[in-house]
Amino acid sequence: MNNQIKLDESWKQLLADEFEKPYFKQLKQFLLDEKAQGYTIYPPGSQIFAALNHTPVNRIKAVILGQDPYHGPGQAHGLCFSVNDGIHIPPSLQNIFKELKTDLGCSIPASGNLRKWADQGVLLLNATLTVRAGQAGSHQNKGWETFTDKMIETLSHTQTHLVFMLWGKYAQSKQTLIDGSRHLVLTAAHPSPLARGAFFGCKHFSACNTYLQANHLTPINWQL
Repeated sequence: MNNQIKLDESWKQLLADEFEKPYFKQLKQFLLDEKAQGYTIYPPGSQIFAALNHTPVNRIKAVILGQDPYHGPGQAHGLCFSVNDGIHIPPSLQNIFKELKTDLGCSIPASGNLRKWADQGVLLLNATLTVRAGQAGSHQNKGWETFTDKMIETLSHTQTHLVFMLWGKYAQSKQTLIDGSRHLVLTAAHPSPLARGAFFGCKHFSACNTYLQANHLTPINWQL
């Protein structure tokens, strides 16, 4: 989070006040300290705000909320649930693809890179935007959640007809930040295998497109 990290101008304007608050300055110092102590941080610095840069504010149609970036080498690139090309597709993402096939008939892709969704207006947002290599959850409660909660709350108040997909208890806890009279909020079990298939059959992808079309918006092409 140095001066070389670029952030889309629409997000800069929307969140300008947050960058000046004490918690964010403390977060920035925490990340600098992590780097100074020799820890590897995922995703790489240039990709920390990838979700925001791929999906400017005025192009958002849907929001999928994750909790934490992947903490293995080469996996995280700033989009929740997504991995770089050539990386083994994680189990939760495999289940997302299975639901897409059942729901919309999408063929299961060879790559787990979800950039095509982000570029169409799907904000793939992790509540915590960084993690220490090999240590899941290591950057939780350092300030990122305050920042991303403000993002969700601000989007709820300033935008209309967004589709929020909240998978699992953690994501669903953010429902209080969203005005359900202005947006569609979809909830389901987490796609993780630990949920024992409870995610399957949620049909969130078709529900999202039906809502977008009903509000005269272009649906998402979920096929990768």
